Amino acid sequence: MNPITAPTFEWLQLAPVLVVLVAGCIGIGVEALVPRRWRFLSQVVLFEIGIGIAFVLLVLSWIQPKNSLGLMVMGSISLDGPSYLMWGALLVFGLLSLLVFAERDLNNGATSFAASAASVPGSPAEAEATAARHEHTEVFPLALLSLSGMMVFVAANDLLTAFVALEVMSLPLYLLSGMARRRRLLSQEAALKYFLLGALSSAFFLFGVALVYGFAGSFDLARISDAIADPVYGRGLLYTGMAFIAVGLLFKIGAVPFHNWVPDVYVGAPTPVTGFMAICTKLAAVGATVRVLFVAFGAERWSWQPLLATVAVITMAVGVVVALTQTDMKRLLAYSSISHAGFILVAAVGATAGVTGQVNSFGSILFYLVAYGFATVAAFAIVTMVRNQAGEVHEIAGWAGLGRKNPLLAGIFAVLMLSFAGIPLTGGFIGKWAVFSAAWRGGYSWLVVAAVALSLVAAYVYLRVIVLMFFAEPAEGVTVGRASGMTWVPVALGALASAYLGLFPGPLLDLVTSASTFLR
Repeated sequence: MNPITAPTFEWLQLAPVLVVLVAGCIGIGVEALVPRRWRFLSQVVLFEIGIGIAFVLLVLSWIQPKNSLGLMVMGSISLDGPSYLMWGALLVFGLLSLLVFAERDLNNGATSFAASAASVPGSPAEAEATAARHEHTEVFPLALLSLSGMMVFVAANDLLTAFVALEVMSLPLYLLSGMARRRRLLSQEAALKYFLLGALSSAFFLFGVALVYGFAGSFDLARISDAIADPVYGRGLLYTGMAFIAVGLLFKIGAVPFHNWVPDVYVGAPTPVTGFMAICTKLAAVGATVRVLFVAFGAERWSWQPLLATVAVITMAVGVVVALTQTDMKRLLAYSSISHAGFILVAAVGATAGVTGQVNSFGSILFYLVAYGFATVAAFAIVTMVRNQAGEVHEIAGWAGLGRKNPLLAGIFAVLMLSFAGIPLTGGFIGKWAVFSAAWRGGYSWLVVAAVALSLVAAYVYLRVIVLMFFAEPAEGVTVGRASGMTWVPVALGALASAYLGLFPGPLLDLVTSASTFLR
């Protein structure tokens, strides 16, 4: 009879995740105990301190690799170089996104969130809550709880832990998507679509987990890899399970054909939430996907690489081509996000056997995500600033002549568009060069050629916006709102990072290359 082993929990090593989780739980307590007039300030201070402490603890743990690397929580969490890098990126982008959450100057002292999201749009109850200047300050703890789920998701070393983290990450986002102050029906429709499709994708993921468990007899990623190398049963369960797990993961990434939720949710959700989802959710989903593919299913590369290459090409093509026809700025950025998901998958396809292939692929993926993340947070922050009497101006035609009204803001947005397009001297160019190099070294030269061709087409999408801002007659009734530092900080950092990573990419490339090996 085997002795019962006491469970272990590495509190110090997991402190960054725990701090974010505890900050979210304290935020819920703030909603229940703190008077209404003090809740907003309390929540803002809480998330800033919480994420700041988590980042400091992450750095302190990272500089002591002897004690902080390895399998934690009885093998459920893998703390390795990729985990720490992704945790750091999630904390930085989470903080920048939440700063936009806290912007009030653009809405005459109110946030971008509805005064009473549970009320029927246009009802007396909603009008009464708006007149009383009620605020949904619980959006801050909801975002922190989602962020903690993302951090666990990217470091999960078994499929069951990954599923639990996936739900913790997703459920708050379903709520946040339906809380827009304006265009309430559209926001509620987006939340409902996101919830229904997200629940369906989670079901696919869980069913795939069950099938893979039936094949390997374990949820552990390393044991699944061992079972593939020395199978006891036929591979039918494995292939079917891999397919269902891929559906769940590719849905979160926003890859075609599981992308239909992206445009509607991005447009309907409050713009600060859209910015948070556009980078943090994508980063978490990509990190988890690459870990599962490399660690659990690495021995089956010959089976999933061609399929993933096909998905990458279709995703890039759909994102780029459909973006050409868009007249709504948020929808354009949504299809841009879809195309970028395809470019990221190009590097994942290029993974080859051995540590070198993993370093090349994951290092390039992370650099791309960082460059894309800074530009994305800044771009959606700028969207909140271009306004008319009805609120944010999402129609691209309304951005005409913005360069004459506010040359600084239009210039920053132009830099971000150039980075999205992958123009030289921007972070986006280095990111695309890195992922294309990884795929080329992995033997997928045809995929790189297709990606380069689609990048040229995508450049027109972004250059069209720049031309409209600087060379068209100014649109009437459109102004640039006076935003506080809560919005200008991510805008300024996004522009500076896009330029810096294009001019001096070496330090970040060295960092992501030196810490890109997965533990198993």
